[in-house]
Amino acid sequence: MSGFFKSSIGRKVSMALSAFFLMIFLLQHLAINTLSVFSPELFNEVSHFMGTNPLVQFALQPVLIFAVVFHFVMGFILELKNKKANGAGYAKNNGAANSTWFSRNMIWSGLTILAFIALHFIDFWFPEINTKFIQGDWSGTVQGVEGYRYHEELVHKFVNPARVIAYVVAFVFLGLHLAHGFTSAFQSVGAASLRKKLEKVGVAYSILIPLGFIFIALYHHFNH
Repeated sequence: MSGFFKSSIGRKVSMALSAFFLMIFLLQHLAINTLSVFSPELFNEVSHFMGTNPLVQFALQPVLIFAVVFHFVMGFILELKNKKANGAGYAKNNGAANSTWFSRNMIWSGLTILAFIALHFIDFWFPEINTKFIQGDWSGTVQGVEGYRYHEELVHKFVNPARVIAYVVAFVFLGLHLAHGFTSAFQSVGAASLRKKLEKVGVAYSILIPLGFIFIALYHHFNH
């Protein structure tokens, strides 16, 4: 197994598999967050279920954290090793499909998204961990708020325009990152023959997913 990760193909395949997992997570995360716009009550119910379900908390959540860390660490390793080997970035070696400046500099979009993830953890994940695992409060309620607290906390985070701008900028970079990464991930696992079809799906995914998150942030900012 260690030899697999040491090989160029092994790194690319493992990078692609982590990308697939994270792209599925983005779909699921967007679906739940969209409920905060159309049905705050249902959003609270689903959020409470996800936040207290043992399978999600003690199995899927650690896997997700590992996938995020692994994806970015492996991305940086690929970038550095390929530049060291031939003076070109990993993305640059993928031919005409990766000929844009942005696709040759995925590391910069990756760093921007990593900074956003840190902000997102500070806004949502760390307070949630503190509430449940340090304070021991798994009720999902808070004094002064009717029903569950999740929708109230979400809306509160988007009051500050500076934070909203940071989220919007981060999601734009996410879209640019996905525009290249989606197709590249499939190529890494041997689906290059489907490139034309995958490019169309990748373009749609890289636009609709970030746009959905941007809409949610702007909606709550202007309707709090």
